[in-house]
Amino acid sequence: MTDTPARLLNLLSLLQTPREWPGSELADRLGVSARTIRRDIDRLRDLGYPVEATRGTVGGYRLVAGSAMPPLLLDDEEAVAIAVGLRAGAGHAIEGVEEASVRALAKLEQVLPSRLRHRVSTLQNATIPLTRGDGATVAPSTLTALAGAVTGRERLRFAYRAGDGAESRRQVEPYRLVSTGWRWYLVAYDLGREDWRTFRVDRVSEPFPTGSRFTPRELPADDAAQMLSHSGARSQAEHEVDVSFAAPAVFVSARLPGHLSLTETGPDTCRLRARSTDSVEWLAVRLALIDCEFTVHGPQALASYVAGLSARLARSVGAAPGAEAPAHGH
Repeated sequence: MTDTPARLLNLLSLLQTPREWPGSELADRLGVSARTIRRDIDRLRDLGYPVEATRGTVGGYRLVAGSAMPPLLLDDEEAVAIAVGLRAGAGHAIEGVEEASVRALAKLEQVLPSRLRHRVSTLQNATIPLTRGDGATVAPSTLTALAGAVTGRERLRFAYRAGDGAESRRQVEPYRLVSTGWRWYLVAYDLGREDWRTFRVDRVSEPFPTGSRFTPRELPADDAAQMLSHSGARSQAEHEVDVSFAAPAVFVSARLPGHLSLTETGPDTCRLRARSTDSVEWLAVRLALIDCEFTVHGPQALASYVAGLSARLARSVGAAPGAEAPAHGH
């Protein structure tokens, strides 16, 4: 093999297999001399790939962890597997999946050949992931379009549906994507409103990068996450939620969104104490779906709504007077 760049890529592909390669075996695989292999190993080291050499009859070369992440070579199956995993995580805003995963997905999908991009879409469309919580799903293509515009500092147009159902067209300077663990938001400067806005990404459609670059404005907060918190506090009342459950914490936590954390109070009991801007209606329904006895200690609005919901559920199945109604809380 006389093409040096192609030979280096093939050598790197072999070294990424987690094993030690004798120099003679690498030379045979690539059809070159052992001296050429040693020279190519030095080239890879110069490029930042930490190749370690061991001496002796069982010695050889292997790729080890270094201080920086050099480029990786992926075969078709590996690229598809990574893209599907990133799409699933990003599209459902699973707890712990941050903006970095969306940037990685945007980079990967940009260079995927069309045949692999089709395989990724086919696999995802044929599967239904079981996710924790009930955060609204987001099209991965929307996330990658927004991430690309953020990274490239490119103005963006999109259609937006507000909470009350009103439709509008927006042109913005996208600043940052923020994940709350169960929902994605875009922090951007709205050119039409001449002010900063936060947009729920699951309500964004038809994102279109305009190609027009912009210089980022000064954000009116320490960072995008703080701005999102302030925006949420202004738009929604915050509740001090306090609920105790007659079930183990591991059982209850598996049935609650990840942003609501529990404290174990006994082997078969736990308690939720948290600040939340979720509506009392949403909280009540989530509690009713847990399938265990619970008691609402606060806020009073939540306790009242749960009591009303319990009564309506009992009436819906025609509970006879004196019959025991389902006990979902009080």
